[in-house]
Amino acid sequence: MHRRRWAILGVLMLSLLIVVLDNSILNVAIKTIATPAPTGLGATQSELEWAINSYTLVFAGLLFSAGILGDRLGRKKVLLGGLLVFGLGSALAAFSGSPVQLIAFRAVMGLGAAFVMPATLAVLMNVFERDEQPKAIGIWAGGVGLAIAIGPITGGVLLEHFWWGSVFLINVPIVLLALALMVWLVPDSRDPNPGRIDPVGVVLSVVGLVLLVYGIIKGGQLADFTDPVVLVSVGAGLAVLAAFVVHEKRSDHPSMDVAYFRNKVFSAAIGAIALVFFALMGVTFFAVFYTQSVRGYSALQTGLLMLPLALAQLVFAPRARLVVDRFGNKATTTAGMLTLAATLAAFATLEADTPIWVLEVIFFLMGAGMAHIMTPTSVVIMQALPREKAGSASALSNTFRQVGGALGIAVLGSVLSAAYRSGIEDHLPPAARHTAGESIEATLGFAAKLGPKGDALIGPANDAFLHAMHVTAVCGAAVAVVGALVVYLFLPGRGPAAADKQSELVSAADA
Repeated sequence: MHRRRWAILGVLMLSLLIVVLDNSILNVAIKTIATPAPTGLGATQSELEWAINSYTLVFAGLLFSAGILGDRLGRKKVLLGGLLVFGLGSALAAFSGSPVQLIAFRAVMGLGAAFVMPATLAVLMNVFERDEQPKAIGIWAGGVGLAIAIGPITGGVLLEHFWWGSVFLINVPIVLLALALMVWLVPDSRDPNPGRIDPVGVVLSVVGLVLLVYGIIKGGQLADFTDPVVLVSVGAGLAVLAAFVVHEKRSDHPSMDVAYFRNKVFSAAIGAIALVFFALMGVTFFAVFYTQSVRGYSALQTGLLMLPLALAQLVFAPRARLVVDRFGNKATTTAGMLTLAATLAAFATLEADTPIWVLEVIFFLMGAGMAHIMTPTSVVIMQALPREKAGSASALSNTFRQVGGALGIAVLGSVLSAAYRSGIEDHLPPAARHTAGESIEATLGFAAKLGPKGDALIGPANDAFLHAMHVTAVCGAAVAVVGALVVYLFLPGRGPAAADKQSELVSAADA
């Protein structure tokens, strides 16, 4: 047990804060980035989805290899290197001159973040003994809530006073502080028997995910999922991902050991995390356009409106382990999933004049539900593998979280885009339907160019967006219900039987 373990946890949470903060800040800034120059970059909805997903896909594709590199080279060295790359990518993203440049520099940020995230949990598992690990993981998960709270508000304040690139530049001083504290406080650790890097597996996983996500986003952009380009891209992505699974099963040094998934408990915990972020990332993507484009709130006001979501996670995540102790993993996580499903479904009731306190209640309950999913599933996953494999367990957890989030943005973003286009096209002149019909921001931008004549488009644009949001929210809720069913069927309950299942899980992972 390390004597400075709680101070070390604070440094690890600061590193985690940067990675999570970046995405939560970006959520508030996407409307500004969609605004034409000089205010923003004039990014289309599909470009916005790629600005989020280029980061996420590189992050997810490299997480497992990054965890293995940390096990081999030393977690502290990998953390320091990852933070440096993330800081450099942030500085470059801040001064992007086009949406394409922003997408590329976000990918650089994802590369750095891939080496930061698994190393934080691996160091945590190394400096805390097993009896303190659930508490430490709960605090670590609470740090995610803190970042989600700080991000939108910080982004709103920056956008009120500075240009859109400031939401990325803010990462640089935080990176410098984290680097200094890490050099001073954090001990190095490594796996005495680390795995080997699997470059073929990394390439297959990244290529497969990019093709799949490209096809899904393209389908939403065209409002036609039967288009040959969409079908070929999705089909090729699925084929490459199938080749990835076959390669991993045959490899003697896989980047993702698929043998772990033979255990139903482990698979259910991983699946729950993926489904949570599929639903959540897809829904928060449209929530910003609802508050800013339909309701007329500023970026700062939107950040403040999202505060209950983050505060609920911050309050409940460290205490969720106490609920698990009393009711067990199954009951706690199932209740969390059903709460999440109910809050997502509640978005389908929101209109342009719904009292704003209703949205605040929805956000708070959503955060509470997430807290009671993330903490118990993270503990199940992290304690399933021996301590020296902590980097691998962390990487698996975060890989599926990121892939789930990327697919959520792609799938639910495409549902939103297709439903919006079908609702607004009849109100647009034929020549403008392709560009002005892609998103509510594109329509409002087109209306502004028309002058007073464009005012007639504002009402139909709001109506079409609300309809699209309702459809997307119901889809997100359905995904959360599937997640509730998975954890109810496969996660352990409480008492001796649950303990036996957990020890079976550890034995299977050791084997």
